[in-house]
Amino acid sequence: MTPEIRPSAIAGVNPVAKLAVALVISCALMLSIDWVSAAVALALEAVLLAWCGLSARQFWLRTAPVWIAVPFAVLTTVLYGQDSGAVLFSAGFVSVTEGSVALALAIGLRILAIGIPGIVLLATTDPTDLGDGLAQVLRLPARFVLGALAGLRLVGMFIDDWQSLALARRARGVGDGGGLRGRARRFGGLAFALLVLSVRRGSKLATAMEARGFGSDEPRTWARESVFGVRDTLVVLIGAAIAAAAISAAVLAGTWRFVLA
Repeated sequence: MTPEIRPSAIAGVNPVAKLAVALVISCALMLSIDWVSAAVALALEAVLLAWCGLSARQFWLRTAPVWIAVPFAVLTTVLYGQDSGAVLFSAGFVSVTEGSVALALAIGLRILAIGIPGIVLLATTDPTDLGDGLAQVLRLPARFVLGALAGLRLVGMFIDDWQSLALARRARGVGDGGGLRGRARRFGGLAFALLVLSVRRGSKLATAMEARGFGSDEPRTWARESVFGVRDTLVVLIGAAIAAAAISAAVLAGTWRFVLA
């Protein structure tokens, strides 16, 4: 069972405001690949994590994919990134220079600065509230919103399905081989079984929703009102301030390089 999120200041914010914050920060950090802007944004985001409502265990578990991806991205860029500056190490077709190290640092910090707030904001958002916000605040088509909401609801079931499939296969004695090859075969079998189960469930859900009139083009009413208020505007302004502070710090430090320049 997924642990509950503690009530927090950010949990009650309109999901549209959270989405806007994530987009603003992401777009600002994508304008340049330098370590200063990413470091400043990450530091400011870290200060605000105290109000996200996630426990330490929940935070590390939910952001684990980002922390796992960062070392691989950094190492790949250090070894095979664009060479510039003094050569620090060279062996065959692999070379490490001051420029590739700086680029790797900038990319690693950028992945953290973009990925962590996105995951945290998503973790503190109720899917139904997100659907209400997309339909009532952004005025997106109801059919698209309801389909996305249904799919988002099913994402949380993947872990339970994976565990159930693993227990069922173990009870039947399937995929119990040891070693790396056995684990790879077991992972592949579970992944394929989960794919088949997801397709079947999605087909049944689509048929059920169509039968209940969710695919109709008639105007739809919503049970809960989604309001974009002063607090939501303040959250968006905070996100814009973080983006502006990151860009300003990079410009003042002389590291800002527009990606299209």
